[in-house]
Amino acid sequence: MIQTINLTKRYGELIALSNLNLEIEQGDAFGFIGPNGAGKTTTIKILSTLLKPTWGEARIDGLTVGPVNARQVRAIIGYVPDFFGSYEDMVVKEYLEFFAASYNIRGEQRKAVIDDVLALTDLTHKADADVNSLSRGMQQRLSVARVLLHDPKVLLMDEPASGLDPRARIEMRELLKELHRMGKTILISSHILLELADLCNKVGIIEQGELKFVGTTDEMLARARTGNVVHVTVDRTDAAADTLRQMQGVVEVERGGAVLKVALDENHTAADVAQRLVHDGFRLMRLEEEQVNLETAFMRLTKGLVQ
Repeated sequence: MIQTINLTKRYGELIALSNLNLEIEQGDAFGFIGPNGAGKTTTIKILSTLLKPTWGEARIDGLTVGPVNARQVRAIIGYVPDFFGSYEDMVVKEYLEFFAASYNIRGEQRKAVIDDVLALTDLTHKADADVNSLSRGMQQRLSVARVLLHDPKVLLMDEPASGLDPRARIEMRELLKELHRMGKTILISSHILLELADLCNKVGIIEQGELKFVGTTDEMLARARTGNVVHVTVDRTDAAADTLRQMQGVVEVERGGAVLKVALDENHTAADVAQRLVHDGFRLMRLEEEQVNLETAFMRLTKGLVQ
């Protein structure tokens, strides 16, 4: 559904996007993750026909994104920017009527479509409210309602939860889940991985314009695991640390109070540590393998710790 081929954007000597090769299947909810300035917005603006690449190609639903196909591409996408904009002296229903008219949705069909998107985004009770009186969260939901008017196949969302309070973030996430269940193909950018972990079936990590990883969150965790780390509570802590430092497969041993943090290579596990300690006469009170979480994986992948 979405494909980029060596997509590159340069501003003089600055490379905002470097040879991006990305493929998103129909029905995917794809989380595009990276720090601020990584190239997420540049990618989305190119896909939205708002920005021309320096070279490379982008395709949506088989159409090459560019001036020739701009009108056809815009008919099948919905673009939600990270900033809502200002609409003075306009109420919510007028706002939606204006954009519905721009898509040539008229008469009774327009009223029905507007009622539907208001209901879907839980804004029916705000139909007559001034747009600028809405909270940030409601404005973001209204922005989503706007792009749903013409029932696009693809949604391009640039940090839609940015600046929202916790409740509004949850509401936005639930709305996006519902859109995914409806069969929409969604590309959603964020610099917060945990925000998208339970929403997206695939994620891509980008840093300094270069794609570092594409896959599921489970695949990301597996790739970020560079070995095993074991936390050990044992008697005679200093002696145990000396013993483990001499053990084959141990990369590093750190002491934090009564707990030893033991880093192992990929060929050794917590069972090897337990066996060695018990064999050497230590009393093992607790042993726990450290789990690589999403934040840890993200930090490793974006700092070059995984080749």
